[in-house]
Amino acid sequence: MSSAIWTLFIIFIGLVVVNILFLQIKRKQREKDFSRITLRVKTWWGMFVVFCLATLFNPIISMFSLMVLCFFSLKEYFSMMKTRKSDRRIFLWAYLSIPIQFYWIYIGWYGMFIVFIPVYVFLLLPLPRILGKGTLGFLRSVSSTQWGLMLMVFGLSHLAYYQIATPVYGANMVLFLVVLTQVSDIAQFVTSIYFGKRKVVPTSNPSITWEGFLVAMVVTTVVSYYTFPYLTPLDLKFGILSGLIISISGFVGSLTISVLKRDLLIGDHERLAALKESYLNRVDSLAYTSPIFFHIIRYYFDFM
Repeated sequence: MSSAIWTLFIIFIGLVVVNILFLQIKRKQREKDFSRITLRVKTWWGMFVVFCLATLFNPIISMFSLMVLCFFSLKEYFSMMKTRKSDRRIFLWAYLSIPIQFYWIYIGWYGMFIVFIPVYVFLLLPLPRILGKGTLGFLRSVSSTQWGLMLMVFGLSHLAYYQIATPVYGANMVLFLVVLTQVSDIAQFVTSIYFGKRKVVPTSNPSITWEGFLVAMVVTTVVSYYTFPYLTPLDLKFGILSGLIISISGFVGSLTISVLKRDLLIGDHERLAALKESYLNRVDSLAYTSPIFFHIIRYYFDFM
């Protein structure tokens, strides 16, 4: 825990320095639009607060903070969908699955935790739509809801299971994962904005470039190499591979949710602009990095 506290302290100092430098740049260059960078700075502070709670306190407080994060992320996902009255019941069932999913985590029932949403919720989710006698848009409603549950609840809930899977290393593993995910996002964003030329998917997210992806992969791997001895029991090979795994999966997560948002909000530019400060922008990478990193480490190491 002492290493985690020191890491959080270093992150806090780093955020303060970045904030001061950014404010100085804004004062000197008033003519430029810094709205996107301002959003990113707010996002970093928000993530820092949330995962301080998830790292420094006991697992129950961590679970509650992460459960709230899942709820608001799912709520904003649903707000993007074109819904009807017949969808309200299926949304209610989706929200009720969140505390149930975290209950399996609380009691340490890994088998149910890992199949509850992908299997049981998937099979039973159509029932409220069927009982509501709504046939129009049935497939879109059910499949879109399941997609949201998989990303915003199943994916993110893995963050809570780290401390149950390995009480000794769990808090540090969460911190390690979140730090690397955010480092990857920051490196990718800054590089894409100032040096990026080759856009990956220009129609959905013009701020994601191949240059940003490559630089983020290198930077994240370097940070992983220097931090894994202090935060994790991983060996050298996986200390290096962790950076690659997290940067690649985070890139896929950001890209996927960017395309998803634009698909759901085609033609609705006002709502798309409003969602720039949404929870989805804060957790898009983590929805992918959390389960992928968890299952790779659990497969290769006994401490998980």
